[in-house]
This record gives sequence, structure tokens and C-alpha cells, in this order.
Amino acid sequence: MNSIDLPPYSCSSSFHPRNAVVLQAKYTTNTLHCRRSPAWSSRRISCSSDGESRVISSKNRPVVILPGLGNNTADYNELKASLMERGLSVTVAQVSRPDWLRNALGLLDRNYWSGTLSPRPVLDWYFERIKVAISTAKQQVEGDMKVSLVGHSAGGWLARVYMAEFGIDDIAVLVSLGTPHLPPPKGIPGVIDQTRGLLDYVNEVCPGSCFAPDVDYICVAGRFVKGERFFSEKRPAVAATGLGALVATNEGEIRSVSELSNSKNDNEKEKQNAISFQSRIVGQGYKQVCGQADVWGDGVVPQVSAHLDGAKNITLDGVYHSPVGARHPDRPWYGSEGILEHWIPHLL
Repeated sequence: MNSIDLPPYSCSSSFHPRNAVVLQAKYTTNTLHCRRSPAWSSRRISCSSDGESRVISSKNRPVVILPGLGNNTADYNELKASLMERGLSVTVAQVSRPDWLRNALGLLDRNYWSGTLSPRPVLDWYFERIKVAISTAKQQVEGDMKVSLVGHSAGGWLARVYMAEFGIDDIAVLVSLGTPHLPPPKGIPGVIDQTRGLLDYVNEVCPGSCFAPDVDYICVAGRFVKGERFFSEKRPAVAATGLGALVATNEGEIRSVSELSNSKNDNEKEKQNAISFQSRIVGQGYKQVCGQADVWGDGVVPQVSAHLDGAKNITLDGVYHSPVGARHPDRPWYGSEGILEHWIPHLL
């Protein structure tokens, strides 16, 4: 791993929650030990919707959107447009889906196989994209303004690593959307750290809201579906399905699971069975992230994993994980109209 001299920032993971406040659209906010950024003087920013730059008046910092694992720049076009309509200058880090194949280089590192992988040099390509995006964003405004980072999914914890490795001089705010910030607990049967130690590294080097109060941390979690366990405390049996071997608790469950893929869902009971099966699949994903299946989350990341000690932690009901697969009105994601209004004030 490339070595780098880090500035002597003081890191603290102290946790000071206040009372939860129920807000509109059924979400709760825990206001934690976090300093709001000072008001910004009016500036002129350069925006472009037709390829030509124009200058408008604004007192808001430029925004840099950091794509999540498997996503590309174009996935955030609607979010970018929504933020620009509200007077923000927005840059999305340039990432393509094939770019993520670069992470396969980690397979050549023995630390990958021991679960002690470090972000560098495997993810240096992504950090370079962040650096370029920040530079581009700053060039679009007059004066030396800091930027607000909006990290979706893995983009949130990658932003934390970036700040630890390259400093925070250009960064005022980090908003994470559905980011799995915390590593899975150790010693739980069937749980494998999908990051191969990367999240352990992140939380050792820059725990919690490490760079507060110089950087404001806002962590947004979604409650779209609650996961379920694949089996209860009953004696398990095994059924073969198209998904492989599946553990069930009785012959009725085995028969139900085996027939689900061909079910027409022509009555309410069958629909409920299908929903339950989906919740079990989602629950297995949650378990790999936080060690527990029967928890709420956004369909990919459990709520408990998307919050950080010392951050302003927000939970939004009915919010799906990704712009890919999101739809109105039954499956909005963090950047959908009617949802982003609950976190965009932190960019203003």
C-alpha cells in the first residue's frame, strides 16, 4: 500500500444522541454532536444544461456526487438535474460500470484472502475520480469555496477514506445515502465480510464523524423492507430450489418455497408467501452487512449500518437503495422528488 503522511487531525467517535424527532413523511432524525457550517456569502456559480457555461448568483457550495458500487455517472442524471433546479452547481464523479472491475486487482493481494485488505492501491482509481470531480466543481464557482460531497452507497465510505488520505481542505459536508459504514460483526456463522477488511480499515483510520466539526456528517438510511430469517428455531429441513439448497422448518415450507417461482400469485395467501420469500432473500443480504437478517433497511443496506456515531443520522421510511430499479410512487430512492427534500437543506 502506498504510504502517505496524514495531517494531524483529531479523531473522535463520541456519541451524543438527542431525542428523536418525527418529521413529515415518516422519518426520524437523531441530532448528534455536529456543528453546522457557517452561512456562506453570496457567490456566482457556473451552471450548464446545454453544454455552454452561464453564471448565476448563489450562496451555496458546489456539490460533488460520488457513485456507489456498480453504478455509473449517468445513474445520477435525475438527481443532478433536481439539485441544479434548486440553484446548486453539481458535478458527478466520472465512473463507468466496467471501472469497478478494477477492484479485481485486490484478488492478487494476500490481504484480500485474509480479510485485511486496505483501500490503497486497489481503489486509487476511484480516489483519482473524486479528486478530479472536486477540482472540476471548484472551477465552476468564483472564489475558493469548499464542496459538499454526496456519497451514495459505497461512495459514502469511500469519501471517508478520501478525506483520511488526501485531507479535508476542500470539503465542508459529507452526506451519505444508504452507505454501509460499519463492518459486519466477527464470529457469526455464515457471515463473510464482502469488503474483505476494507470497512475495518475505514473504521480504524477514521472512526465515526472523525473530522467533525470541520466537516459536517449527515448519514441517511432507508426503511424500505424488513428482512426475515430463512428459518426459525424449529428443527430445520432442506429443500432444493433454483437458488440452491434452502433451509426450511417443515414440509409445508419446503413445498411452498419450491413452488413459489411458478406461482401465479392468484390469491392473497400466495402473494403473502411471495412477499415473505422476498423478505428472506433480502434478510440474507442484510445479514452479510450487519450480522442480522430480521432488521429494517433500504433493500440492500440495513438501517443500523448506514448511521455513524457523532453524525446527524436521518432515517426515511419507504425509501429504496438505488436509482437503478427505483420507480414512482411505490419505490422511490434517496434522490427521488419528495425524498431529497429531507436532506437537501444540509447542502444549502
